[in-house]
Amino acid sequence: MDFHGVDVAATNPHAAADELISRALGATPPAAYRLVNSYTFALASRDASYMQLLRGPGINLPDGGPLSSVLQRTHETECRQVRGPGLFEDCLDRGRDYGVRHFFLGGSQAALDQLVAEVERRFPGCQIAGSWSPPFRALSSAELEWQDMMIAESGAHVVWVGLGTPKQDVEALRIVNSIGVTTAAVGAAFDFTAGTKAVAPKWMQRTHLEWLFRLSMEPRRLWKRYLFGNARFLSLAYQHSRRTKTAA
Repeated sequence: MDFHGVDVAATNPHAAADELISRALGATPPAAYRLVNSYTFALASRDASYMQLLRGPGINLPDGGPLSSVLQRTHETECRQVRGPGLFEDCLDRGRDYGVRHFFLGGSQAALDQLVAEVERRFPGCQIAGSWSPPFRALSSAELEWQDMMIAESGAHVVWVGLGTPKQDVEALRIVNSIGVTTAAVGAAFDFTAGTKAVAPKWMQRTHLEWLFRLSMEPRRLWKRYLFGNARFLSLAYQHSRRTKTAA
């Protein structure tokens, strides 16, 4: 489904996890998965290079509740929200039956250690190929080459990237192009699974108010993101709805 020139997959959580696992194991060519939402499009609307990335190779899953609602209403087809943390844990869980090997990229080393321990506790038998906490700066070409070699030698089937938007989307696509391994940029999923950040109550997830819960948890860090990002997305959604009606 098209949203401002970006193809967003018409899918649901179960189907998205099935497809990612199948692709990771080589049933189809490797690809970069992006979990797109209101904030993604608010950023891309003001960053031409990021918008170009979203419109290019890769699979855009409807992570945001408001986005999936807009697309389902305007395109009259199924487009259920695929939350990044949910996709991450579904693949960890169900991937055990297929021997999927996971690599975690992003966050501090302490946070990654906690994530690995929690995954091993909650999903016994889950195969963790490795993890890496890159420096919080742009990596040199030599460092990127070393990182790619480490991932390739780990035998990972899928690399989960948690570096923040839009950096994680850029890096996920780069890894696919460099070493041919499926990637998925999942934002704060590492923190939620590791238990370092609280998860919104189910009723807030169902009513698309998860953003409000996160804002209440981290107001200083997130207020600009949600105040300006949500306003910008509402404008984009209105433009999309008008364009869709005109085309019909």
